[in-house]
Amino acid sequence: MTRIALGVAYDGRPWQGWQTQPHGLTVQDTLERALQAFIGSATTTVCAGRTDTGVHALNQVVHLDAAVNRTLESWVRGTNAHLPDSISVQWAQYVSDDFHARFSASARTYTYVILNTRVRHPLWQGRAGWVFQPLDVSAMQQAATCLLGEHDFSSFRSSQCQAKTPVRTMHVLNFTHSGPRIVVQLKANAFLHHMVRNIIGALIQVGQGRESVNYVSQLLALRDRTQGAPTFAPDGLYLTNITYPGQSFPVVTEHSTGLDLFGLS
Repeated sequence: MTRIALGVAYDGRPWQGWQTQPHGLTVQDTLERALQAFIGSATTTVCAGRTDTGVHALNQVVHLDAAVNRTLESWVRGTNAHLPDSISVQWAQYVSDDFHARFSASARTYTYVILNTRVRHPLWQGRAGWVFQPLDVSAMQQAATCLLGEHDFSSFRSSQCQAKTPVRTMHVLNFTHSGPRIVVQLKANAFLHHMVRNIIGALIQVGQGRESVNYVSQLLALRDRTQGAPTFAPDGLYLTNITYPGQSFPVVTEHSTGLDLFGLS
């Protein structure tokens, strides 16, 4: 058996999240059906980070074991021949038997795109979280600084989160503001269920002036999800990169896709 790593991009709108379900309407189920059609036998994939319904990915990393010999280009093009337009393998690499897409990862990076316009725009539907009230981005940036470092993120985890511990380390939390677009990049060792969407929801409360810049730090200290802001929409959430120590995988960004989604005018 040979272990293969794949970089997978997908539009999350048509799918009921990543993880396999009995109805089969997930990214994992669709990818595994495509792989079976390509290599001629059933296979199971393991991903770096499970995404929810409506959440997108530019560079989801998965691994699988296969008893076939194919070129790396064949893994990409052969699998894509059996995938719908909303899912595409971007690259393939052979990896060692001890590589694990989830457990070998040291960090995950997510990007959230907010469209701050008076009226909604149909071309951004499902691709950005829409807020029609004006947002104070400076206040949002100030409120977010408390999230950097190691913290108990209980106030930002879903009530259905199955993680053994709510403690996570946030390495990066950056804002880019260009016209009506606000792009928030978050990098952590790992994320809790709904953690990014709950953080974005709290920051929007601050940006709208509904809460003070101390609101996020107060939530963090409470360690109580019931006191937090509503979970924000999945529309603008993208899994953008996975970090593996000592492993060199292609870095697929919004710019290298050719679409330049986050800089679209």
